[in-house]
Amino acid sequence: MNALLIRKLEKGDAKDVSRIFAAITKTKASINCMQVLEEQAEREEDVSFVAELEGKVVGFMISDIISGGYGLLNKSAWIVLFGVDPEFMGQGIGKKLAQEIYKVCVEKGIKNIYTTVRWDATDLLSFFKTLGFDRSNFINLEKSLNT
Repeated sequence: MNALLIRKLEKGDAKDVSRIFAAITKTKASINCMQVLEEQAEREEDVSFVAELEGKVVGFMISDIISGGYGLLNKSAWIVLFGVDPEFMGQGIGKKLAQEIYKVCVEKGIKNIYTTVRWDATDLLSFFKTLGFDRSNFINLEKSLNT
């Protein structure tokens, strides 16, 4: 693989992130998603990155830093959205994105990183397991508001 550049998410990356998301999920990202990504890029405290290869964004990892909340007393990071262009999967891009997030989190004094994965997303579960993630003490709860 040529030189892969891992860099901070920028406002102009929203379209590329949406393109990758659509390629993975086979759905089109909503306009609201574009706005959220643009706002995420402007946050100073959060640690979100893209992987760029020969000027093309080929992956992303978006995370939030939370000071307390969810029953946690300390600052933590949460990976909320992650994807690698299907053409470039299996080349270590996701691992490199995660390593950059780890590095920045350590610099910020963050000791724990969390993510949530659907129980049936075995590919994501396997990926995060190879990165050293394991079950946490959280149980996700949901209430449908559809009447």
